[in-house]
Amino acid sequence: MPADQLSILDGSTFLVSDPDGEVHRDTDGPQGLFYRDVRHLSRWQLRLNGRQLNRLSSATTEYDTAVFYLAEATGSVYRSPPVTVVRHRRIGGGLHERLTVSNHRGSSVSLHLMIMFAADFADLFEVRDGNPSSRRPHISIGEGCVTLEYRREDFMRRTVIRADGAAVTEQSLLYQVDLEAGETWHTDITVELVADGRRLALKDSRQPNMNCSVQEWLESAPRLETDWADLNHAYRRSLLDLAALRFYPDVEPHHSVPAGGLPWYMALFGRDSLITSYQALPFVPELAHTTLRALAERQAHDTDDFRDAEPGKIMHELRHGELTRFHQRPQSPYYGSADATPLFLVVLDEDERWTGDASLVREMEGTARAALRWMEVYGDRDGDGFIEYATRNHDSGMVNHCWKDSDNSIVYPDGRPAPLPRAVCEIQGYAYDARLRLARLAREFWHDDALADRAEADAARLRERFNDVFWLPDDACYALALDGQGCAVPTVASNMGQLLWSGVVPPDRVDRLVGHLFSTRMFSGWGIRTMAAGQPAYSPVEYHNGAVWPHDNALIAAGLARYGRHDEAARIARALVTASRTFDYRLPEALTGADRALTDVPVRYPTAASPQAWSASAPLLIIRTLLGLVPDTDGLRTNVHLPGEVEHIDLFGVPGRWGRMDVKTS
Repeated sequence: MPADQLSILDGSTFLVSDPDGEVHRDTDGPQGLFYRDVRHLSRWQLRLNGRQLNRLSSATTEYDTAVFYLAEATGSVYRSPPVTVVRHRRIGGGLHERLTVSNHRGSSVSLHLMIMFAADFADLFEVRDGNPSSRRPHISIGEGCVTLEYRREDFMRRTVIRADGAAVTEQSLLYQVDLEAGETWHTDITVELVADGRRLALKDSRQPNMNCSVQEWLESAPRLETDWADLNHAYRRSLLDLAALRFYPDVEPHHSVPAGGLPWYMALFGRDSLITSYQALPFVPELAHTTLRALAERQAHDTDDFRDAEPGKIMHELRHGELTRFHQRPQSPYYGSADATPLFLVVLDEDERWTGDASLVREMEGTARAALRWMEVYGDRDGDGFIEYATRNHDSGMVNHCWKDSDNSIVYPDGRPAPLPRAVCEIQGYAYDARLRLARLAREFWHDDALADRAEADAARLRERFNDVFWLPDDACYALALDGQGCAVPTVASNMGQLLWSGVVPPDRVDRLVGHLFSTRMFSGWGIRTMAAGQPAYSPVEYHNGAVWPHDNALIAAGLARYGRHDEAARIARALVTASRTFDYRLPEALTGADRALTDVPVRYPTAASPQAWSASAPLLIIRTLLGLVPDTDGLRTNVHLPGEVEHIDLFGVPGRWGRMDVKTS
């Protein structure tokens, strides 16, 4: 999303405008009011006496509210604006906008205030691709009200605009405002949304998409005290953004889960929600619980080529727009992810380690066994022990089913795409970790020692074979992937850093791996690049071939700490937290890979989602890594290694199987 857009959100409802508060259909970027993958307002523009106002100030006051202070143009720096208009905007279930008009003249004034609106009901995928289709909604006008409705067979979306006191047409709201000298006038406009017969309830106050207030959400998380001011701010921003990104999917109507990110990913995702939940443990542990339940409900049971589904597979994304409804995109849920299934097992085990919720593990036994079977049978399509992928939906399926899921991410160093099917390195690490974790669950909770023994033996064989096949001795690093012919793709990329997180790297190779990660080719100063500079495929402004991703770096930092490389983990932590300062302590989805020495400030990737769930939860994993927090049956263990300039990071009330515990480093 362009950096000059202003957005507010509440779960799966969000609004993106320009800094003046204006929504234009024909503009760069995803402007409009969206709900569940459909644009309910494609135009929302304010005019005073037929003219656009000048913006004096605009800002989001919280994640779901914004204010715009506008003034009538004077044409001269020596004349003060005679009239000002303030737009107070709040989102939640729909849109509420209060307009406040003030007359600063010494005499009365007669004004014509107009809001121009339209609803194209475009699918979010169309908006993202820059070609939203023209739809002709049915428009009906009532007293102070206008309804715009679009239908296609059983698919229905409706936008209802209510504006008491306005003269209403099919395209505008018009107010006649007469003000005496010094007088102020205001009015309220509401925009209600209806999807397939279900009307959303407008929020009366700041109540996020959850069963508690924002303050209660913040107070339920551990209290952080530190002399590292940037970390304090980043921590609070992380908690607020995770609150904003939560929504209620159909499969879990009473429990909210994290959406992927604004604007394109405001939906339930497998990989995204699992990684977010993992990073958020133990700060907001309920995310893992609700995510596991939501994904288990949508686990595939049949083979479906159109959706890339196979029995036991965990879904990739759940969409509700028109294109998925009518099979113009893979029908929802879509299963084009090869890593969500092993990650599900990783998070299931991790959730129990922190929370002690054995009932969830027992409840998920069938789901977990099916996930393991998918890894063994469907994920490993050629029986070589590795998980590989290739879409079976060649018209609209995704090419890459790993976290670097852009079409050009798995390439040779010269930029040539690796032939399908592809076995990327980090997924093998996930599969190794998943088997070990499942073995623990099988032995301790399902009382199936045979399954546990088999999973551990398979993990050991995978580790040995992986390190034999993927290791490139001449380059002293791991291959990015194996291509369709089983040949190594020798591109130097950050994927190998996540192998440390999974624990699949032998100790004697860690030094050489760390040497690559922190070389000038890979470490930009703000984090580890997704691809090492100097390769023809590299670009600092390439999404997965050069940009720096906060979540990728947070997982790598956790892996470094796992192998005792605490100084390097702290180096990543310092870089990310310092970078957050430039973005009001909200780390975007990705930064460009430009060297820190070039600008001395981090540069946001041009279309980065913000807020984005992975990045919002990355500072939480960073804190956990620096404090060395490890859950144990007897309590919470710590192994503190702080950046040199930081004297203390204290956490009060860390939740877990032990109840609440304080961690003090000062």
